[in-house]
Amino acid sequence: MVLKHHTLSPFDRKPQGAVAAGGQVRLRVTAEGDQTPLELFLRVWNGAERRYPMRSLGVRNGKTVYEAQIGVGDTPNLLWYRFEGETREGRVVLGAPDDHTGCGEGVMGSEESFQVTVYDAAYDTPAWMREGVMYQIMVDRFCRGEGTDALMHAKDGQNIILHDKWDEMPFLNISENGDNFANDFFGGNLEGVRQKLPYLKRLGVSVLYFNPIFCARTNHKYDTSDYRRIDPMFGDEQALVRLCEDAKKLGMHVMLDGVFSHVGDDSLYFNRRGTHGEHVGAYRDPHSPYFKWFTFRHWPDDYECWWGFKTLPNVNEMDEDYCRFILEDEDSVVRHWVKKGASGWRLDVADELPMPFLRELRKQVKDVSPNAAVLGEVWEDASHKVAYGQMRSYVLGDTLDSVMNYPLRDALIAFLTGQKDASAVARELSSLAQNYPKPFLYALMNLMGSHDRPRILNVLAGNDGSDIPRDQRAHHRLSPEERMIGALREQLMLRFIFSVPGMPCIYYGDEAGMEGCADPFCRRTYPWGHEDAQMLARYQAMTAMRNAHPVLRTGECVYLAPCADVLGVIRKNESGRDAFGSQAENACAVTLINRSAREVVVYLTAEDVCGAKTLVTDDGQTLSARGGAFSVKVKGLQGMTGFAE
Repeated sequence: MVLKHHTLSPFDRKPQGAVAAGGQVRLRVTAEGDQTPLELFLRVWNGAERRYPMRSLGVRNGKTVYEAQIGVGDTPNLLWYRFEGETREGRVVLGAPDDHTGCGEGVMGSEESFQVTVYDAAYDTPAWMREGVMYQIMVDRFCRGEGTDALMHAKDGQNIILHDKWDEMPFLNISENGDNFANDFFGGNLEGVRQKLPYLKRLGVSVLYFNPIFCARTNHKYDTSDYRRIDPMFGDEQALVRLCEDAKKLGMHVMLDGVFSHVGDDSLYFNRRGTHGEHVGAYRDPHSPYFKWFTFRHWPDDYECWWGFKTLPNVNEMDEDYCRFILEDEDSVVRHWVKKGASGWRLDVADELPMPFLRELRKQVKDVSPNAAVLGEVWEDASHKVAYGQMRSYVLGDTLDSVMNYPLRDALIAFLTGQKDASAVARELSSLAQNYPKPFLYALMNLMGSHDRPRILNVLAGNDGSDIPRDQRAHHRLSPEERMIGALREQLMLRFIFSVPGMPCIYYGDEAGMEGCADPFCRRTYPWGHEDAQMLARYQAMTAMRNAHPVLRTGECVYLAPCADVLGVIRKNESGRDAFGSQAENACAVTLINRSAREVVVYLTAEDVCGAKTLVTDDGQTLSARGGAFSVKVKGLQGMTGFAE
């Protein structure tokens, strides 16, 4: 006897996806074969085990369908289930695939459980996240403006390098422990960003995400020295306020980077280098008001630090004084900068922040502005992430609005570079859609490039420089052939990311065709006046397409894999409603990307595209259905997006 169940089948599981607390879920399993189970149970676990008998819906064509309908409870949590039965031959079990997704087609004999995410029924996320296009900026590397103190850190006695020319290569200045000093600066600042707002508007951007802008020694600013002070090399508080105001006039939101798991050793709070005075900071004075923020094994030199970097002492996030300073005071750090115009926070290394800290942070940010966002740096499936031996579910409605969508990025890179076929990628993306509540799913930060990875053009070209010594990567360049294949693949990835739920994110300069190996060479300055015009035009076309079609932002989503080399996604609004039940015009869009060098013909039924008789592609072609189906030709290393009419 064989049992069958697939989480992505509406027949087997209804409703699809995550379920609001207080709701119900209907689960079915089909038994095939000569033996009929004497008993069949649904085994459910969410802290305690429960077993529900399944009732037979009858026999048809030698198959018996069994069903159980259960309440998911009133408390947001993760509910796990599998099927167990008894036959005359003994025990049978049907569980989830052993791929740690909690989704997919059941496997006979598997003891793994399927996942149902149960989230707070009141959970919602800002509409501007699911509607937006994000642009990530490292301020020092974007644009120079007037009115900042570019030599401020040098005046404090620190060893910094200020580049004379904007187009110079960043320096790789390695310390004895292998860390990059990151002490070279180009002079980009907030005023420079403000001056480029018209460019960003033309690009189609509506959300600006800044890497850290608070006072710090390094150019990347992930070693905060003063949370209440904009780094003078970038500007001052008024410069940020002015930027936020001008961005708002153009319909843009500004998100800041919050680094709350550690500070810099040169910070006001630690002061290892004595920059802030002889008796200021926990390193200098055990009676400092900041002393309890840190864990000293042997004061002053033996202390907990982030991943062993002595320049980044860890903080005790649950220390009462630290919590008040960062979160709870009327003018706490997270509250202050939202009051000054920021639309929310992206949280660095969210996995290292205690869950109670995240809950309080969300509460405080939403208290200042219910429409503000809290986004986390999480690299895996955020519904069941295990970090430091503990399950951390960020999707229940009490911590994050959403996360950086590294699983999407990694899956598309694997597909485009031939490491995974379309079917495997479609399954991975479908599992995320199954595990994430819609408010979370549609607010994802769908990144391609980032400051933590080599430039996406290099990655997709198959030459990111990882196989050459670090000190030889500065002048590493793609060959013309590599650049061509990388650019074609980047355009495919771009099209797909702009077609799926979530907020597409452009890492500054990717739209200009920038190359670069890993840090610091993925952090070169924006090439003003030397952009790749063809790549820039492609980015502008994709932002325009997404911004023009609401179905690409809030429509229902189904992934498809017509063949190994073609990956697709269908977005649709039906019955006058979008995925959130909001009123919307009926619409359907299909995106297909072909990674192979040969043309591939894809067949779509009229049912696939909401009964449409014609599809109009984004490049103006009209495709007509014949015999109730569309024959879509997708050229090699190209893609298409068609809209039903």
